Amino acid sequence: MKWAQGIDKLGLTLYFLLCVFAVANIYSVEPASGTRQAVWLGVSVFVGIIIFATRAKFFENMAGLIYIGGVLLLLGLFPFGTEILGQKNWYKFGAVSLQPVEFAKIGTALMLANYVSGPDFNLKYKKSLWTSLAIIGVPALVVLAIPDVGSLLVFIAFFIALFREGLSGWVFGVGLIFAAVFLVALAVDPVYVVIVIIAISAIVLFLNSNRIHWNVLSVAAIIGGVGILCGLAYGAPHILEKLPKHQRERIEVLYKGEKAFRDTSGYNLLYSKTAIGSGGFFGKGYREGSVTQGKFVPEQSTDYIFCTVGEEWGFFGSSMLVILYSVFIGRIYYLAEKQKSAFNRVFGYSFASILLMHFSINLGMVMGLFPTVGIPLPFFSYGGSSLLAFSMMTFIFFKLNYTDRNSLV
Repeated sequence: MKWAQGIDKLGLTLYFLLCVFAVANIYSVEPASGTRQAVWLGVSVFVGIIIFATRAKFFENMAGLIYIGGVLLLLGLFPFGTEILGQKNWYKFGAVSLQPVEFAKIGTALMLANYVSGPDFNLKYKKSLWTSLAIIGVPALVVLAIPDVGSLLVFIAFFIALFREGLSGWVFGVGLIFAAVFLVALAVDPVYVVIVIIAISAIVLFLNSNRIHWNVLSVAAIIGGVGILCGLAYGAPHILEKLPKHQRERIEVLYKGEKAFRDTSGYNLLYSKTAIGSGGFFGKGYREGSVTQGKFVPEQSTDYIFCTVGEEWGFFGSSMLVILYSVFIGRIYYLAEKQKSAFNRVFGYSFASILLMHFSINLGMVMGLFPTVGIPLPFFSYGGSSLLAFSMMTFIFFKLNYTDRNSLV
């Protein structure tokens, strides 16, 4: 069939495998939710067919309007949003709920791709850098104001796309240093952290003294940078104390263990680990998990769906799921890198990086390696708006890839 040439069959197969396996696991936890998720999968595929029937240039030409629409949907949450589980980040229309941040990610990915593919874009110029940061920053600031910390973290994905286009790796390095100092200062006396910061800074400066242009500005920058890190080290415990109780406990769980908060923030994690650990190598069998069927884990069909896989399908099934995700995300990166169009490439990198962030944070959260922030597992967690949004990104990228492969340019 000539029309099928250029459709990425491996990518679509992986997509359907993830979605069908997800419906089966959601059904195991809550049959009614599993049935609804199957309906949403049907809706998502129908929307995907419409996307494939649309000209690829439509997404590039309409990127600005889609982006503005996504931001307006986020802003509309403040007067019209419905609070669910302590966060006002949903629209509710009768029995249907919609989480607009999922669709704002699509708009941001399209808008960033549209700008980066422009003839005047060059990250060596401040205008290009600041405009790119503004495109990411506007929806991110609205998400921060909601507040939705989990979704805010996902916006880091767009910096991975910019890194591919020439953004300095120092951006990630500085971010990791600040995060490391903050987290270490919560577990170790800040005085020792400050001593280590000063010692490492002195060693780095000594080894690179010949490369530094010593003047008033460089000295001030060095002193200022070290001073900010030291201030962060001293301020970390105080920042933690100022957080709302449930957010503070979610961070403290990483240091004190879930048993110290078994009746509050550690409850989910305690039973999540119990479910995963009890699955053994091959699991207890479909719909045979005692923790799953006993409804011990709150939000088990949404954010904590992975513990159902661990209990019912065991280490083997969990590993297969991780491999499925890894191959799918890797496939998106691979195809993105092969695109002739910069727009296609940036959108592909943004999409793959969003998947990577969701996947990494969700699994880290469920296994106690990352604080609970309420972030779904793509295609897998129960939720119509999440499945629809991720499916739309999937089909948009495969449509762009299809057009690229059939292009004579």
